[in-house]
Amino acid sequence: MIEVVFNESAGGSLKVAQHYGKGKYRGVSTVFIGHSDGRQATKEEIEKAKQEFECKEREAWERAVPLGGSPADVFCFALALSIGDISEDVPRDKRQTVLEMLCAQCYPDFENEHVQEKINCVEDSLNIIAGRLKEGEPIRIWYSSNPDELCGMYWFMNWLRQFYKCMNPTIYVVKMPEYEEKEKGTISQKGSWGNVSAEEWSQYVSLQEQVSEIYVKMCAIQWKELQQENAMLRAELNGRLASVSENIYDYYIQREIAASEEIFNEARLIGKVLGKYQLEISDSLIHLRIEKMIEDGKLEVVTQAEKNMPVYRRMLKRV
Repeated sequence: MIEVVFNESAGGSLKVAQHYGKGKYRGVSTVFIGHSDGRQATKEEIEKAKQEFECKEREAWERAVPLGGSPADVFCFALALSIGDISEDVPRDKRQTVLEMLCAQCYPDFENEHVQEKINCVEDSLNIIAGRLKEGEPIRIWYSSNPDELCGMYWFMNWLRQFYKCMNPTIYVVKMPEYEEKEKGTISQKGSWGNVSAEEWSQYVSLQEQVSEIYVKMCAIQWKELQQENAMLRAELNGRLASVSENIYDYYIQREIAASEEIFNEARLIGKVLGKYQLEISDSLIHLRIEKMIEDGKLEVVTQAEKNMPVYRRMLKRV
């Protein structure tokens, strides 16, 4: 089975899930703990934490059902397609420019080798997938309402459409549930596949659905429309992927700014926006909107971030 995801954390977790729970539990060798006030943990605290973590990990291992397959089956296209130019059918130079911009805005010492490698792998990965599809291998696509994963799924469906000219590929999709009921009446919302741990993946296989050529064609047509619009941002609106305004998330950012002290830490503000509103967007995107507010004179930089730290580790002031 070919597995496709659109989030790097999801790709790593899925590879572990393929064999997680298989064989005898091996145990935990190292545990790191610390205190918020900077105190070093005592030997007793470390040992207690290790035992608790060991117990939790053992239970997860014994509860897990290995997904099967090998790491070579997993293909990750973490291309942040909800942001920037999407005019390329196969992401190349224009997508590289967008990814480099997102990284450089937050990390001043950013080097583009990682982005270059990611872009270089796209076409190679697509060629490998194409060969395996032609041999009759089925493919499974994991996506959610997360803007990047949703855009990734539509982009990939547009690419898959070509195979119906010469064959009838077997395509499954697994959409992340909006919420899950847990023990004691609690509700869990993961938001994206990047938040799924290795022992959980097999639980979602029952949600997979085989899609028809009509479904693939519908997704491809919608993606073509989005490519023609080529807006700065895309998100799900009323159950449909759509081009949206650059300032669509400003309301949530401004609301948290208003609730903050006059001088506030940008990193903490970004954390509040992401945690409170569950927008499932990147910290880089929020930082870009805050930069626009600074440019418009609504905010002022009080102190810069320390050397080698993300730009948003700075203090800002409401104007």
